[in-house]
Amino acid sequence: MWRRIRLVLVAGYGVGYVWWFFRNGIIIDRISVLISVMLFMLVANVGKPWQDWLRMVRDAAIFGAMWIAYDESRGVADRIGFPIQVESVRNIDRVIFLGTDPVVWLQSHFYEGADSVRWYDVVGSAVYYSHFIVPPVTIALLYIINRTQWVRYMQRFATVLFISCAMFILLPTAPPWMAAGGKNRVGLELDVLPPLRRPTGNGWRHIGLDAFVKAWDTGRDWANQVAAMPSLHSAFAMFVVVFFFRWITDWRIRAVMLLYPLTMAIALMYFAEHYFVDALAGWSVVGVSFLIWNRIDQGKPTNMPPSTSN
Repeated sequence: MWRRIRLVLVAGYGVGYVWWFFRNGIIIDRISVLISVMLFMLVANVGKPWQDWLRMVRDAAIFGAMWIAYDESRGVADRIGFPIQVESVRNIDRVIFLGTDPVVWLQSHFYEGADSVRWYDVVGSAVYYSHFIVPPVTIALLYIINRTQWVRYMQRFATVLFISCAMFILLPTAPPWMAAGGKNRVGLELDVLPPLRRPTGNGWRHIGLDAFVKAWDTGRDWANQVAAMPSLHSAFAMFVVVFFFRWITDWRIRAVMLLYPLTMAIALMYFAEHYFVDALAGWSVVGVSFLIWNRIDQGKPTNMPPSTSN
């Protein structure tokens, strides 16, 4: 009976989440994400024994501490004040692409203005904004389906965040739009790239999801504008693929999965949000995280265990 009740409550939560998405835009600020995930965990534990509730409180505390620490990394970066990288990352991209700035090249060849939206603008926006949907939804589903795999996921996810936050503090980096003279809060007036646009929301506006774009435009006003190295968009896209990759045996499905982080990297450059080297750094952080935890887990069963949910 309680299992059926939980399924109904979780389904209701999902309907409410989708309704909020279309009405108010996606939940993107860290505190709101924290509240929404914890609310989901409460719903998923209705009717379970008190031991499961104690475990849920511990899980929620760990998740909350991780997310709050991530949010506070911006303040630490501001107080320490390491020099902001501008030309170095641009130069690395030029070396990789044999003297070409890929961000500039993509916008000059494909961007046609806010009033001329192409199919790739819609695809790019969908992939870009999936960053705010795929990781939390995966966390929620694993939590109710298989807590063992949820723990594995969160160990690696927290490690990616920890390494990334350390890099944000030690290596603050101007993204392409800022390097091209974009208005910013850090007082930099730069012109190391030709003028660039940030058309991340054009595709979503084109299909009628204006509320979503408005929520993001508001959210990026308080975001850490020099937290570009590594790219968490690229890191999270690769993270989800790597986590589930070993359980997928069909090479065609694997190929489609790998298109996700690759498309994310291209979209980030097209939107002038990141350099390609930022994406490479994000993928490398994911690799380090899995290498660390795979070694820690050596000797443990490698097959996905059956679900322990009841």
